Amino acid sequence: MPLFAYKALNTKGSLTTGEFDAADRNEALRLLDRKGLQTVSLRESATAAAASVRKTNGKAKTDDKGKGQTNGKEDKIPEGPIKLKRQEVVLFTEELSDMLSAGLQLEPALKSMENRQELGNLKAVSFKIRQVVRDGVNFSAALKKASPSFGPLYCSLAAAGEASGALDTILKRQAHYLKTLAELQSRLVLAMIYPAFLVVAGIGVSIVFVTTLIPQLTALIASTPGGKIPLGAAILIGASAFLKKWWIVMILTIIGGSIFFKAWKDNDANKPAWDRMKLKLPMVGPVITSRFYVQFLETMANLVGNGLPLLRALELSRDATYNRSLRIELDRVIEQVGDGRSFSKALIRSGAFPALLIDMVSVGEQTGKIDISLRRAAERYDKELDKDLQRIMALIMPSVLIIMAGLIGTMAYLMITAIFQTISALH
Repeated sequence: MPLFAYKALNTKGSLTTGEFDAADRNEALRLLDRKGLQTVSLRESATAAAASVRKTNGKAKTDDKGKGQTNGKEDKIPEGPIKLKRQEVVLFTEELSDMLSAGLQLEPALKSMENRQELGNLKAVSFKIRQVVRDGVNFSAALKKASPSFGPLYCSLAAAGEASGALDTILKRQAHYLKTLAELQSRLVLAMIYPAFLVVAGIGVSIVFVTTLIPQLTALIASTPGGKIPLGAAILIGASAFLKKWWIVMILTIIGGSIFFKAWKDNDANKPAWDRMKLKLPMVGPVITSRFYVQFLETMANLVGNGLPLLRALELSRDATYNRSLRIELDRVIEQVGDGRSFSKALIRSGAFPALLIDMVSVGEQTGKIDISLRRAAERYDKELDKDLQRIMALIMPSVLIIMAGLIGTMAYLMITAIFQTISALH
């Protein structure tokens, strides 16, 4: 029977080493799980490995069919990173957080997900993550290797969860965030269906005005003795002539400007400036800021509540912040806390945080229950975020209606005014 050497973490978080006999690697992992040990590395001794290879080769010669089936199963796992849909990421996060909350360790939880046939691509992703984690790599690093769909924010939050021992809680909160984001996008699509029809209808009416009605109106006015083109009609005619002559140049200019803007905002040197601009956008800026407060406060509450020092919790929360402008503000807070200032005083000196948040942090410092205060502040800003989102959804349709009514109404008014003036000139 092969001899396996292992390194593992016990229930107290201490690293233990040892050797024991097991039939194969899977059996060895099961034995470690029964002992309540989290595997860091598990290696077979050189002598046992050679014997295992000879045994495997002998079995392959006597059972080619069985080997072919095994290889066929392994060949189903695609090479390289695997892209996931957002719904698959949500499902993976929910399943894993539920298993970890139930007391299952990370590797057995991933193994359980790997064995579930209905998860589709998640089976392959779970397999890849488990293989990397089994070699002693952090879960957050394994996520980056397995799939780009998790993203830097997701991986940073996973790293914070690992450091604090609250991975299940942070994953559950991340699943809630992803579901909320998917629901918001779904509601936005539904809310934009009717305005989209209005926009298409408005564009169609504008095309009819420019290509048919305006030329007919011009011909009518030109054939009228002493007819003079009114100012409104002249504006429409000028706009029509300009669009007919320069429409290709306008489209190419828009495409070129879009490409230039994308290249500018994707440049690492310009990302902080672009992130600052996003915070100042109407309607969108308050949503981004509120979402940052919720994520920052919840992450801090989980990290501090699980015993991490305040400075380390701030560093992990900063790494989990996607907006670079806000990360710069957190860098200032971290620097001041590192110099010995209290958390609330550091927030005040930063000048980027609201007074309500600072007051709740100050109360937590005075009572010695800063994690509870941070969690309550997160709940408050979560409600503010919901209000901001509802406000945006409520304003979308009226805004589109007003814009389209103004555009079509203006064109119709100018056309009707020109027609009446022409008729009056005939008398």
